[in-house]
Amino acid sequence: MKTTISPKYIAVFNLAFVDVCGSTALVPKLLETFLFSRQLISYNQCLASLFFIFLFLNMQSFNLTILSYDRLVAICCPLRYHMMVTYRSMFQLTGAAWAFAVFLVLLAVCLINRLSFCRSLVINSYFCDHGPLFRLAAPCSDVVPNIVMSYLNPSLVLFFPMVFIISSYICITHALFTITLPQDRVRALKTCTSHLILVAIFYLPINFTYFLHSIIPTNARIINLSLTSVLPPMLNPIIYVLKTEEFKESAKKLLSKRGAQRAVVSNQST
Repeated sequence: MKTTISPKYIAVFNLAFVDVCGSTALVPKLLETFLFSRQLISYNQCLASLFFIFLFLNMQSFNLTILSYDRLVAICCPLRYHMMVTYRSMFQLTGAAWAFAVFLVLLAVCLINRLSFCRSLVINSYFCDHGPLFRLAAPCSDVVPNIVMSYLNPSLVLFFPMVFIISSYICITHALFTITLPQDRVRALKTCTSHLILVAIFYLPINFTYFLHSIIPTNARIINLSLTSVLPPMLNPIIYVLKTEEFKESAKKLLSKRGAQRAVVSNQST
């Protein structure tokens, strides 16, 4: 029997791709800074680092939002799932997410590029972060557009997607209570566990840091954001692979095939 891959795995593959690229953009320079104390970076490299790190961070948030849409339709509108979640719709959603993420980050980089830095050039962060970078130019440049961008970007990338995800799970919870059989309710809930874990390990630390940045010590903020940037990309593929039914079925078939081969070999030897 021929099996087809669900359209949601377009978003899952995109999430894995973003995780790999995000870690590649951040971790090498992070290791160079902390292990070898090489804390110098050129201006162009700094802007390039800012662009790619924030681009992949934005896409990670958008991918989790797309996956929440998939779970919302699957549980709340199961009869219309294959009409609403298609290869075309998933490609359109991921393409729109990429275009919007590139636009937001490119706008932030262009607003940084117009500034003049006349005093300290020491960035108070573990990478070329947007906030600490434009604050260096505050004494000698107009940073009002950058301040607006520093509030707009987290709102569009973190706050609104998180509101959508929370709203979608409120609808999912309401739909689960309409299911009469408890075993069907548990089965439907299990399809959301991997996504809920990814949402928790991504949104909770980073939102906690952004909303309470004024009272969190600088070192604690740096450690929290660095772990938030490294741990979710490392855990995302593991969690999603181990939770997929296709992987479980393949693992069961592989184990049963090996067990049958061992049984045949033992019978032949006796």
